Amino acid sequence: MTTLNLDDFSDLIERPDGGVRRDAEERRERQAVPAGALGRLDELAEWLAAAQGRVPVQPIVRPRVVLFAADHGIAAEGVSVRPAGSAHELVRSVLDGKSPVAILAARFGASVRIVDAGLACDPALLPAEITKHRVRSGSGRIDVEDALTAEEAADALRLGIRIADEEADSGTDLVVLGDLSVGGTTVAATLVAALCGTDASVVTGRGGVPIDDLTWMRKCAAIRDALRRARPVLGDQVALLAAVGGADVAAITGFLLQSAVRRTPVILDGVVSAACGLVAQRAAFRAPDWWLAGQASGEPGQAKALDRMALNPVLDHGVTVGEGTGALLALPLVQAAAALAAELPERAAEPAE
Repeated sequence: MTTLNLDDFSDLIERPDGGVRRDAEERRERQAVPAGALGRLDELAEWLAAAQGRVPVQPIVRPRVVLFAADHGIAAEGVSVRPAGSAHELVRSVLDGKSPVAILAARFGASVRIVDAGLACDPALLPAEITKHRVRSGSGRIDVEDALTAEEAADALRLGIRIADEEADSGTDLVVLGDLSVGGTTVAATLVAALCGTDASVVTGRGGVPIDDLTWMRKCAAIRDALRRARPVLGDQVALLAAVGGADVAAITGFLLQSAVRRTPVILDGVVSAACGLVAQRAAFRAPDWWLAGQASGEPGQAKALDRMALNPVLDHGVTVGEGTGALLALPLVQAAAALAAELPERAAEPAE
């Protein structure tokens, strides 16, 4: 069956528990450290308490970094510093423990899972547990052709849904979400521009490894051409992902929606996860309440998407490397917020007159 109606998620997703959030706020008012003195840590703790549905908030004990990997055909048009079809090198760097996200995950006690949704490499180059999920090898050039067939888009969405279920069933209590892709920021910017009704130049950034002016102009032109193909299918999220998305983008969209169904909080990374969130929001307007924007990556498309979803980034450190790194840097702050909310003592009761 190839039909998949993402609008069904609107009835499946509920907001985090508002009553629990108010209880968390009241508990914070009673603690010895004055409310507001911890800045945004209070807000993070209350968001997490509402997601967990409990007060006091429980510590994060099983954080998980989930990275969806794919190659995008548009990279062949010279829109990225990295050569087309080289995303498997990013995967190998994570597996070898040499990438920033791998180093930080080991330091922060978070396990890492990589899902090959659409790499263009020989599957033998990577472990079978990574490549077994591959929907297709690479994607089409979104400026002149569809990224995926309708069936592939549905399969990728179902892949993301399945991964979200597996993480929830295994006890993952917080997901740090990222992507390992080449050409992914071009695809993401196209989706943001299409969904926000803006021109290509407004959302075209410099990418994870900054590009020069000539490459930026090629990227802008590719997004403008892709937008012409995206606008006719804006009313159908699956068709939109097939036209100008990619296997990783569709899988991340499905993952975000199902994580909200399963009440699993997620920290978003850069423009790719933000663009997927924007697609998911179109299907289920309550879904963004389950997500936290880990960082401001500097990509204009990300800023546009986060503004549309009313998500305020936790960090703004100028980290552009992608791969979930910026989102992972927010994890210790969320853990710190949970610890302080749970363990700070309450003020002593004042004696009655």
